[in-house]
Amino acid sequence: MNLMRLRQPMAALVLGGTAAFFGAMTSAHAFSNPPIQMAQGVEYMCGGTNKAEAAFMQMVSPRWAATIEFGINDSAQRGNFPVRAAVQVREKYTGRPVMEAQSQGPYMLARLDPGAYDVNVTLGGLTITQTLTVIAGVPARAVFMWPSNFDMASVMPPMPQALAQSSAAR
Repeated sequence: MNLMRLRQPMAALVLGGTAAFFGAMTSAHAFSNPPIQMAQGVEYMCGGTNKAEAAFMQMVSPRWAATIEFGINDSAQRGNFPVRAAVQVREKYTGRPVMEAQSQGPYMLARLDPGAYDVNVTLGGLTITQTLTVIAGVPARAVFMWPSNFDMASVMPPMPQALAQSSAAR
């Protein structure tokens, strides 16, 4: 039996599979992961402004104690969520502030200690409050939906075309 004849196809199979694996890895990580930030000693991460980042945030959310999601109760505007909303987390029964931060996308993941919290999210002067209960080892989730008739245009960042037009008008 000629072993040299068997080695060539095997080497091609191994090298071809490795190239496909690394090609898939680079295309899956075409964006950079959102940075982990700190607010009052609590780690958090915000993101989801594009499809790849939203998929990443959904994938890693079970590894975080709490997932806070922001949206608009209108299917036409679902992907059109403002970049910043003020998030305030307080202990449910004492009112002690735990964390205050600005969201930077439709998802915020936080490493909150086990306990009951009131989460206030303010956008354009409208505050929505929900209770969030974090149990050790079980990911908690709260979804904040603004009504479809909410004036999102007033809280959306200006579009690049609008910025170019306003600077050209000067």
